Amino acid sequence: MSQHKKLLTIDDGLQMGRKEFSSMYRKYVNISFGQLSALLGLDLNYVKAEGCRVWDENGNEYLDFMGAYGALNVGHNHPAVLEALRKVESAPVLLKPLSKFAAVLAYNLAQLAPGDLQNCWFCSSGSEAVEGALKLARLYTGKRDFIYCQGGFHGKTMGALAVTGKKMYQEPFEPLVPGCIPVPFGDLKALEKALAENEPAAFIVEPILGEGGIYLPPPGYLKEARRLCSASNALFILDEIQTGLGRTGTFFACEQEDVVPDILVMAKSLSGGVVPIGGYITTPGIMKKAHGGGNLNRGLMLTSTYGENTHSAAAAIAAVNIIVNEGLADQAREKGNYFMERLRKLQEKHSIIKEVRGRGLLIGLEFADTGGLLDSLTAGMVNKLSREFLSSMLGAEMLKTYRVLVLFTTNNPNVIRLEPPLTVSYEQIDYVVDCFDQLFKKQKSFMNFALKSGQIAVSSLFRK
Repeated sequence: MSQHKKLLTIDDGLQMGRKEFSSMYRKYVNISFGQLSALLGLDLNYVKAEGCRVWDENGNEYLDFMGAYGALNVGHNHPAVLEALRKVESAPVLLKPLSKFAAVLAYNLAQLAPGDLQNCWFCSSGSEAVEGALKLARLYTGKRDFIYCQGGFHGKTMGALAVTGKKMYQEPFEPLVPGCIPVPFGDLKALEKALAENEPAAFIVEPILGEGGIYLPPPGYLKEARRLCSASNALFILDEIQTGLGRTGTFFACEQEDVVPDILVMAKSLSGGVVPIGGYITTPGIMKKAHGGGNLNRGLMLTSTYGENTHSAAAAIAAVNIIVNEGLADQAREKGNYFMERLRKLQEKHSIIKEVRGRGLLIGLEFADTGGLLDSLTAGMVNKLSREFLSSMLGAEMLKTYRVLVLFTTNNPNVIRLEPPLTVSYEQIDYVVDCFDQLFKKQKSFMNFALKSGQIAVSSLFRK
């Protein structure tokens, strides 16, 4: 019998330092992402997190305004979410076919969802939830095609990727799911034309483009899109994975437009950022026809092994209650208005800021294009980094100099996305705005900043 090499334990991981874990990540997990993180100095070894704050192995404290892509609406390690997990630690985690806690979670979401949205389906991620929504639309309508928005983002599994509006992500995996038709976000005429010229099962859209750069649609867009879909017998799917659960100032963003979709998709912060969970909520009529209709086998058309597990459902029950009981949606609206007002005053001082936009605590800070910078000494590497990883480099500077975590948007490299936990304090918001102010004051122009950032990144790469 062959002898196994020594396996590492949890204790080994707890004791591992930055250099060792970063090297191990690049070797055994994701080479490119690990290299980029190391390149920008983002491969820190965080060992503790609470609320909006995290600490590294050296005891340095950081403010998290990245919020795990919007998965931390209630903050890191909320005590009530952890307590919920302790309460069910002796219960079966996976015991089919029915889950009591999934039923409780679905009941709570039905009380909070708009209109007649009532029936839930749960899975393990946002991408899987989108896949489930697309399949539900096909089951219900009997049609195959989908309309989606350019610049939109719905995930990276094959079906979700087919309705994600960035060619860079799609091209290596083509052919994707056929019959997916892109239209410009916010363009009702284009949507009406696509609905008329095709027979789509559904139109899927985000209330606010997240990865696309935090773009809001024109007023009335969602409501009219809802009407056009109904008139064309296509389902209207709203992807609230990032905008939902209080992030934009109401429990779901669609409430602000008085819109009720046929299917509402959620994930990210549904479990308070502690365990993976995703899902959708739809109407009894859609769920009954798609999954039932007298055919018991149809009830098994969409299943997910971990989708209704006790731990994820319990964490989600706690997280939803926290958002409601602590009034986090109202806090997001008020704090978001304050945050954007301060950022817009900063925009008046610094030409580096092209635009501030968002709703609630989903905010995009867009920067001017750097132009045609080219550093011959690095064979164009500075220019490449400035164009493709601009906001990442700015984020690296915020992290290194001011110990603030901020995040780029994957579909728009000139936009930094600000998504702190909804529990963030006004003092913490003020600190971050002041840090941006100090950072921009140091730069004579935006091009100089981009050049400086690129040089820092390149020199870091050579050091690695």
